[in-house]
Amino acid sequence: MDSTRRWAVPVLGAFTVSGMFLAVPAPLGAVRAPAAAVPVPVAATGTAAAGTVYYVDSRGGKDSAAGTSEATAWRSLHKVNATGLRAGDTVRFKRGGDWQGTLRLRSSGTAASPISVEPYGKGADPRITGSTACVVIAGAYVRVAGLRAGGCQWAGFEVRGDHNELVGVHADHNVTGVQLIGAHNTVRNSVLSANNRMSVNDKGGDNDSGAFGVLLNGDDNLVVGNVIVDSYARSEDYGTDGAAVEVYNGDRNRVARNVSRDNETFVELGARKGKTADGNVFAQNVVTSSRKRGSFLITRGPGSPIGPVKGTIAVHNSVYLPARDTIGWSCGDGCSPAILRLRNNVIMVGGRIGEEDGKGGADEGGNVYQGRSHRFKLGPRSIIADPRFRSREDLHLSPGSPAFGRALKLGPEWFGGAALARDLSGAPLPAAPASGAYQK
Repeated sequence: MDSTRRWAVPVLGAFTVSGMFLAVPAPLGAVRAPAAAVPVPVAATGTAAAGTVYYVDSRGGKDSAAGTSEATAWRSLHKVNATGLRAGDTVRFKRGGDWQGTLRLRSSGTAASPISVEPYGKGADPRITGSTACVVIAGAYVRVAGLRAGGCQWAGFEVRGDHNELVGVHADHNVTGVQLIGAHNTVRNSVLSANNRMSVNDKGGDNDSGAFGVLLNGDDNLVVGNVIVDSYARSEDYGTDGAAVEVYNGDRNRVARNVSRDNETFVELGARKGKTADGNVFAQNVVTSSRKRGSFLITRGPGSPIGPVKGTIAVHNSVYLPARDTIGWSCGDGCSPAILRLRNNVIMVGGRIGEEDGKGGADEGGNVYQGRSHRFKLGPRSIIADPRFRSREDLHLSPGSPAFGRALKLGPEWFGGAALARDLSGAPLPAAPASGAYQK
C-alpha cells in the first residue's frame, strides 16, 4: 500500500499502510466471539490425512529431541522453520507457551491433506510475539488454528500463499492483526483485538498509517464470523486512524457475518494506480461503536488518486454509531452505481447517514436509515426512520421496527455466493426478509 498518500475522505479522513512500528506488547483482554459471530465450528486438533505430528514446548522442549511426542518436544520456532513439512503433517504448540520471533510456514499441503498448526495441552493459547510478522504463511493449503500473535512489529498473521486458513486465532496489539496477500484464503471464527499500532506516525507529510484488524491486499479471500475490536490509534497527522477491515489492491473479497466494535471505521477501500480493488462484498456484519467518531464504509470513484473502486456491495449489515462525528457511508470522487451498491442495510448514526457525488450516485434500496443529515437520494423501499434496535450493542430489531419486511429480495450473487446468503446466525433468509443482519 502506498505509504505516502492519505486517502482524502470528507469528515473522517482515511487510512493507508506501510512499514513497521516498535512497541511493548500489552495483554489480550478477555474478548471472545459471541455465538452469533461463529457460524462454523472449530476443531482444536486433527488433520484430514495421516502425517507426522510434531510437538513444540517453549519451556520443556529440546531442539535435539525427535519432536514426535509430547515427551520429546522441540523448543524453538527455528527448529520448526528448518523442518521440511509435508502434506498431512501437524505441528502442535503447547498451551501456555511463549515464543519470540517468526513462525515461517513455507511448505504446502494439499486440499485433501493440509499442513496443520494447532495447540495441545491445557492453559492459554500458545503465543508468538516480537517479530516483524509473527506468523508468515508462504505455502498453500496450510491451516493454523488456536494460536495467538500479539505485540508483533507488523502483522500478527501474514498470509502470502493461497488456499490457507486461519481458524480461531487471536491477534492483538499489532499494526495489523491479519494481512492477506495471497488468494482464496480464509479467516474464520477469530478475535482481532486492539491492533492499535501505527507503522508510520510522524508530524507532517500526510503519511501516517496503521491500526488494522484485517488488511486485504489479495483476491478472493473470505473473512467470516470474526470479532474485530478497537482498531484505532493516535495519529500525528489525522488525530486518530485505523480500520477493522482495509482493502487495498484486492478484488472479490467477501467479508461476512463479523462483529465490529469500537473501530475507527469498519471498511475503507482503495487501489494504487494500475491496480484494482473491485467486486468486494460486505454482508451481514454488525457494527457498533461507543467512540466519539467513526464510519461504516468509505469508498471512491475515478476522481480519486486511489480510485476508482468498482462494484462494492454492502448488503444486510446493521450499523449503530451514535456519536456526532460519524458517517454511515461515503462515496466520493465521482460516485455512481458502478462504484457502490447498498441493499437492505440498517444504518443509524449520530452524524451524517451517507453522502455521494457524481452522476447518479450510489445504487441503493431496501435500507433503513436514521441520522442528522444525508446527501444522497433514497432508492426503492429505503426509508429514514428509527430502526428500533434493542439497545446500543444489541442490534436485533424490536417489535414494530420498520426494517421488518422492508428488504428487497436478492439472489446469492449479492452475498458473494449461496453459502453466505444467510443471516448473522447462519439461518436462511425468509421469503420476506427484514433489512439488516438479524431476521428476528
